[in-house]
Amino acid sequence: MTSNKAEEILESLWVKLEEKKIPSASFEIMGLKKDEEAVKEIVSSGFAEIRNSTLVFTDKGRKLGRDVVRRHRLAERLLEDVLDVKGRLANEKACEFEHLLHAGIDDRICTLLGHPKLCPHGHDIPPGKCCAREKKELKLISPLSSLESGQSGKIAYIHTRDSAKMQKMMAIGVVPGMKIKMLQNFPSCLFKLGNSQFAVDESMAKDIFVRIGGEEGAE
Repeated sequence: MTSNKAEEILESLWVKLEEKKIPSASFEIMGLKKDEEAVKEIVSSGFAEIRNSTLVFTDKGRKLGRDVVRRHRLAERLLEDVLDVKGRLANEKACEFEHLLHAGIDDRICTLLGHPKLCPHGHDIPPGKCCAREKKELKLISPLSSLESGQSGKIAYIHTRDSAKMQKMMAIGVVPGMKIKMLQNFPSCLFKLGNSQFAVDESMAKDIFVRIGGEEGAE
């Protein structure tokens, strides 16, 4: 079983090499030393190799690094969107939680959250096999476009990098934490937000993710 420290190194290495596209990860950049036990562990386990004072992924290590990043970001979404734990505490707990989410459990959480694409900080969540399935499964958080008439909840997060679309949403009050109720979903998505009603097209409704049910829904 891989140690937590070794997984954290692989996570950091994946972010630097695969996401930030840093050409190489020297020990200085990684803040590591060759003789550290966790470094020895990932090398001896075949997750990485040392070449000219840099750490280089093997295919096996790249996959595990990606998986750890995925688990961490799913844990952040779970903590913030479902358990309402935010800020520094959410990040600290996500660091602990990522080591507990073994293969299969992460897919279940991803499904319950509605297959989120971005973490709370706006970074991509690497997709899993569950994200490609077209099964009808229980979801705690779903896009507004998939809600039936009468369903309600609270806005969990908005998934868009389109600044114009984001500004339009904010202008009508579509922000995390607001209560929302679907009134009709065709031909446009008509919903209630506070005491007002608004209509948006399906493409915008797909970017609004709602925590469904409970006592949080709009009246």
